[in-house]
Amino acid sequence: MLRLRPAIRAFATKKLNLNADLGEGFGPWRLTDDAALMELVTSANVACGGHAGDAATMVHACALAADRGVSIGAHPGYDDKPGFGRRVIPLSMDEVEELVASQVGALRTEAASLKHVTHVKPHGALNNVACVDAAVAAAICRAIQAIDASLIVLAPAGSELLRAAEAHELPAAAEVFADRGYLADGTLAPRSLEGALIADADEAAANAVRLARGEPVRALDTGGDVVLKADSVCVHGDKPSAVAQAKAVRDALVAAGFELVGLPEVRILAEGGQMGDAGRFEAPVPDEVPKIEMRKVGDARVSPLHYGDDAAEGV
Repeated sequence: MLRLRPAIRAFATKKLNLNADLGEGFGPWRLTDDAALMELVTSANVACGGHAGDAATMVHACALAADRGVSIGAHPGYDDKPGFGRRVIPLSMDEVEELVASQVGALRTEAASLKHVTHVKPHGALNNVACVDAAVAAAICRAIQAIDASLIVLAPAGSELLRAAEAHELPAAAEVFADRGYLADGTLAPRSLEGALIADADEAAANAVRLARGEPVRALDTGGDVVLKADSVCVHGDKPSAVAQAKAVRDALVAAGFELVGLPEVRILAEGGQMGDAGRFEAPVPDEVPKIEMRKVGDARVSPLHYGDDAAEGV
């Protein structure tokens, strides 16, 4: 049975974060029922202009989160609204840094008068690439570090992104997905594989509890067991059943004895990390997006991943 190395953490209580990707609209178009989901989750990952989102949707989502005491995270993705950020776009490592820095900076600007941004979670194909490509994972972490080294990196359990966050001494938290199936190596099963998408609310709730407890789940490719350690459980908002499923997951986790809290309350402090008042990271709001020092484009590395089918899917 494969047991992936968990994020390093030390807390005895059953505190757990429940997150969802929100603010994924554009102009008058809305994808999710953000207001209803904000009543259920404890962290919101807000789209910041790449795969979805604009200034108005960012402000609206941040206002909802501030009103409900939900911690806010930036959700940067490939600049690909037609593909909803679920297609891999080949970029140099410089370009990955710029992409993440600009989007995180945009959300921090829009959220400035409402609530501090506490974490960063890459979206879709960018997240999938960062799970397996150490260079892309490191580029994402360099961008986050340049903006604010107190931002928590919310990364899939056992991923290269989680390891990169630790290597860059950034606070990190391991994420699992209530409504997705896994492969034997601990990565998400491709959406085209039977069982990869869990639509039933009760099944997703049971899956969430197993993952949160560190119990084995069945790998869809081998039928064997895979165990992941979780600081945060994600429920996807981009489907009609999102609210009902999120409620079922929340109710099941609470019934199982978990206390659902904002992400900073289950964060993993990097060495030297500091907490602000009320046990939360205090992220200063910048006057402008910090400039990333550029390297020669000719020397930049390019991800070996290109447009593809299953490998290019977003989470």
